[in-house]
Formats: sequence, structure tokens, C-alpha cells
Amino acid sequence: MARNIAAEYRAGGLEEFFRLPVDGMKQAQAGARPELDRVALAEALRTYHRDLGTLDRNVEDALIRLAHPASRVIVTGQQAGALSGPAYSVHKGADAALLARRLNTEDAPVVAVYWVASQDHDAAEVASTSLLDFSEVLHRLTFDVSPGLPVGRVPWRQDWTAQALALLDAFDAPPEHIAAVRARILRAVKAGGCDADASYADVFARLIHGLLSPAGLIVLDPLHPALARLMAPTLARELEDPLASSARIEDAAAQLSAQGFAPQLRRPAGATNLFIEEDDGGRRLLRLDGQTFSTDTRRYTRAELLAVLDADPSHLTPAAGLRPVVQDALLPTLAFVVGPGEIAYGAQLREVYELHGLNQPLLWPRLSVTWLEPNVARLLGRLGATAAEVQADPESVLGRALARERGAEAVTSQALEQIDAQLRTVMDEIAALDPTLVGAAERTRQRVTARVGRLQGQAARALARQEDDRSGQLTRLKAHLLPNGTPQEREMNFLTYLLKHGETPLELLLALEPGGREEIKIP
Repeated sequence: MARNIAAEYRAGGLEEFFRLPVDGMKQAQAGARPELDRVALAEALRTYHRDLGTLDRNVEDALIRLAHPASRVIVTGQQAGALSGPAYSVHKGADAALLARRLNTEDAPVVAVYWVASQDHDAAEVASTSLLDFSEVLHRLTFDVSPGLPVGRVPWRQDWTAQALALLDAFDAPPEHIAAVRARILRAVKAGGCDADASYADVFARLIHGLLSPAGLIVLDPLHPALARLMAPTLARELEDPLASSARIEDAAAQLSAQGFAPQLRRPAGATNLFIEEDDGGRRLLRLDGQTFSTDTRRYTRAELLAVLDADPSHLTPAAGLRPVVQDALLPTLAFVVGPGEIAYGAQLREVYELHGLNQPLLWPRLSVTWLEPNVARLLGRLGATAAEVQADPESVLGRALARERGAEAVTSQALEQIDAQLRTVMDEIAALDPTLVGAAERTRQRVTARVGRLQGQAARALARQEDDRSGQLTRLKAHLLPNGTPQEREMNFLTYLLKHGETPLELLLALEPGGREEIKIP
């Protein structure tokens, strides 16, 4: 099994692949990037928020701080998921706001920024979301988003609004909470009084803004013309030697592979780290053959691509191996709040940053939150288990708890420990009689113990399934903690908790310490 890059980084390892270790905040704070035009950046963001219909007092206050010559940014981001996407999309933004609040000072303001991945064109990853109501009905909402187009170019449709509102009509939750979420959705669709020009990414951005702007977070859409213009120099620099970054990524991939890791980024021969948005709206990877660039549909010279950048820089966009660099060339980034996949990407990007004269920022492992509603918290208490244990193996957790209640000692961990201890004694005696049998004796003990452990697990899971047929406990746990077989925060929409419990979950979220792994009971 491959080693886990994110887990080892979180544990303080892999310093050879990152510019800063996971606890390198003080080192990160040492540089202020005085050359960056923060006033121009703040003005571009002001233009974007004015066009988005979200230029409120919270945004203005944050932009004033961003324009300060010593300002820094805590940045995070996510794909523009349906109705704010999975809960961790909100958790990441909250973490950025919490960390910025902790580090902010009058002399060196720190601002939280949420990078909306509007350039992404993978419709399947952003088109659906899940919400669980009080009757434990899991509602699945899916919009038929056009594939191949950047989601920032996909117009929001009125029938999607109707779908969302129909879900709320069928959702079992207090009417006053449903009304509040309905208002959030309608504001996101019709900010500024008109929904005609809203994109799929705009609706996501407005929802994130509505939830987290009061905490100081500013959303940013890289497709907006004012912001795309500021990113053009980085993309032009990439065009000067467009395979250099790919070579650095492949070098890092080889080093990771040699140490037993599975690299997340690979760049085949000729592949650049640039996409172009072509005349049909499709976003396609650029490849380089000699001096000529090409996609699946046409060829380009470097001069033609530079002309695209000059005419409309939003039509040339970075691939995953360049996107963080473009982001951190635009922003005075102090730390980048990231999930496990982004940490794995980051392990291959240190030298790509150096190609652009930048230092890779600190990667801050994001806040992780599992929400425990009252009925689930009570059930976990009775089982003596955590949500994480249930998510890892719900049948075994329930089965072992039931075995304890029923006195089924054969399935307990203590029984396995006793068997292992007895086997050790027997095998030690055998090895003492004939030292050549030491290895065989140890292997036998391990095989027997493992086999008994598997049998115990099978018995516990069978007991859990029997109990579920009677009481539905296992089904309930899975519905809340493993909806659709996926850990809660990666599947369940955060609006689920606002629909059922009002603003309390948002208040609890924004009272946390940044960077933790939390299981939060909702009162």
C-alpha cells in the first residue's frame, strides 16, 4: 500500500517536498511581498463584488485591510458545488476566516480569501448535493450542468432554482428555518435584483459570501475580467517555457514514487500546465510540439496565445499543476488552507513556484468537522464510539457494542487479547525447544490471531445487521455519518444543518479553533 502524503505531512514529515513544514507559521510570516500592488488587487476585487451584487460593508472593510502595504492573505478554495457543495466547502472557508482572525494585527492585516474554482469544467463533480431531513430522508439534488464548459461560463437556470425550492418544500424541518434557507438561496440567485446574468459559479460564490462574509471572508472568481487581467503576467511567463513546470512536477513525482508514495500529478510528454477556452466554449489542455501548441481541435503559435491573453486573459487558464502558483502570484499569501488532495499536489509544486520567482506558502491542513445531531450523539454515547470510528467500520462498532451488552465475550477485544497472549506463551515454548522454529512460530501466531480477529469482525457485523433489521440503528448511523457511503462532510450539504437547526451550526463553526478535527454536538 502506498504511503499517505497528506497524513505524513500533517504528522510533521516530508520537509524535503515542501518549502515550509506543517508547523512553519512563524517562518511564513517573515515575508511580506512588498512588490505586490495590493491597491490594484483590492480595486479588482471591489469591481468583482460590485458586479456580483455582494459589495457590502463586510467586503469593504476587508478590502481596506487588504490594500494595506503589509497585508497578507489566508487563502482557500473549492469547486463551485451545488448549493454550496459538500459541507467541507464551507468548513474550509470558515477555517480561513478563523486563521486570519487569529493572525490579524493592525500593522499587518490578514484577510481571508475564498478562491471559487470557476475555471473548472468537470460538471460531474459539482452538479449534485445531498441533504438529510428530520425524517431521515436523504434528498439528492442534481442539476444537469453542461460538461466541458468552465462552470463560471454556465448560466444559472430558472429551472434549477425551481428544483432547489421544490426540495425545500419536501424537506422535513421547522418552517422558520426552511424560510431562512430559502431566502439565502434566492439572494444567491438574484443578487442585485436580477438573475439573468448569474453563472453557476456566481450562485456558489454568493452562498459562500452570505455564510462567511460576516466572519471576514472575501470570495474571488478568477474568471472575472478585472482579476483575470492581474493574472495575465504569470500566464505569459509560463508561456516562455511551457514545459519547464511539467518537468519539475515529473521530477517530484519520481522522488515521491521512489519513497513509496503515489504521486497525484503526472504530466505526459508534451503536456503543458495550461488550458485554453476555445470558440465552442470548451476548455482544453494545451500541448507543445516543438514550437507549436495544440489542443484536440486546433493549433496555436505562442504569439496567438499571447494575443488571447491580451484580448481576454480569462480564456487562458492554469491546470492543477499551475493553479496554486497563479493564485499566489496574485495574492500576498501567508497560508493556503487545503485538504488532503491539495497537500498531495503541493508536494510536487515547490519548484514550480521557484520557476516563477515565488516561495511556496505554508500549506495549512484544513479544519475537519463532523456534525452530531442530538439523536446521533445519544446513540454514539450508548455505543461508546466516536463518529470517526463509525465512519471507518459502522457494522463492527455497533456489533461490538451489542456483544458487550449481551455478554458475548467471544467477540470482544479482550477475548482476542487473551487468545494472543496464550498463543505467545505456546509459541515461545516451542521456540525454546527448537530455536530454528522461532520464525515459523511467530508467523503462526500472527496468522491465527488475524484469522480469529476476522471471524470476530464478521460475527460483530452480522449481529449489527440483525439489530438493524429490528431497530434501524445501523441505517440511522450511516444516514447521518456515511450518507451514500461517503464520510459526512464530503457528501452532506452544510445547508442541511441550517435547515434543521437554524443559525446555531454556523455559530458553532465560527467559534472553533482553526485547523482542528472536530466532532461537534448540535444542541
